[in-house]
Amino acid sequence: MKAQVGATIIVESERTTQPQRRGVIEEVLRENPARYRVRWEDGHETIFAPASGVATIEETAIPRAR
Repeated sequence: MKAQVGATIIVESERTTQPQRRGVIEEVLRENPARYRVRWEDGHETIFAPASGVATIEETAIPRAR
């Protein structure tokens, strides 16, 4: 899983009763195995190491110059 700073990371919950978590990647600490510093929607910041298949990364759109 490769990501860039500013991308959104979405993590699926292990339980059906809990919602997924969303955050913004603040820093890429390692690419292999992946380690990211993430600021979550609730404002907390953690070091996150996604397990296989639990996270999706949405790249941030880069605005075009006019």
